[in-house]
Amino acid sequence: MKRFASLILTLSLSSATSLFAADAVATSIATNGGSSSSSAYAVGNGSAQSHAAATNGGRAISNATAIGSRRGEAISTSIATADHGLAVSNSTARANARFGGRSLAVSDSVAGTVGGVAISNSDANASSRFGGRAISRSSSIALSTYGTAISNSRANSNGRFGGHAVAESESLSDTIGGFATSDVDVDSDARFHARSQANGVGISVSGPYQSSRANVRATSRASRFGSSRVNATAIEVKRSY
Repeated sequence: MKRFASLILTLSLSSATSLFAADAVATSIATNGGSSSSSAYAVGNGSAQSHAAATNGGRAISNATAIGSRRGEAISTSIATADHGLAVSNSTARANARFGGRSLAVSDSVAGTVGGVAISNSDANASSRFGGRAISRSSSIALSTYGTAISNSRANSNGRFGGHAVAESESLSDTIGGFATSDVDVDSDARFHARSQANGVGISVSGPYQSSRANVRATSRASRFGSSRVNATAIEVKRSY
């Protein structure tokens, strides 16, 4: 995994900054019998970056989709690296704003493995109407060393008629020779100038022949000048040192 550290850092810092037109970048690298595939799809005011790297017979699959329309901004980044294993990373960001409303969706997904299986899925969806403000941020990371790690993160926000909605979701799965899964689902909805914020964090870590799971569900809804906020966190660590 160390051999990919510098690559992941470089690619993660290379996110596109121009959001005035569709921007898609895909990179695929394979060495020593490895197999990799990468796809990036951007529509409207969207930026998508997808990077895959595989070596020593490993297989890496990376997909990034960004859909921004009507002044909504969507940013999607996906990274998959595999050494002797399988890494799958999927990232989707969707944003939609109307009549001058601010809508921003940011999705990041990273999957990395050495001799195991790592699957990461991230989804961010934001929608605002008539001057509403909706922001969604989703981050998913799955790391495995001779084990299986699965991470799923979803953030959904919806601001209507001037409402302010923010949803932030973070999911992490990490295992060495075991099984770790993390699922985080965050939903925020504000209407009629109300304010709503939802935050969710899930962390799952396991050691050899051990299994860990973290499930998080955070939902916040406010209407008619109301204010609502919710925070949810789940952490399970099963690893001996």
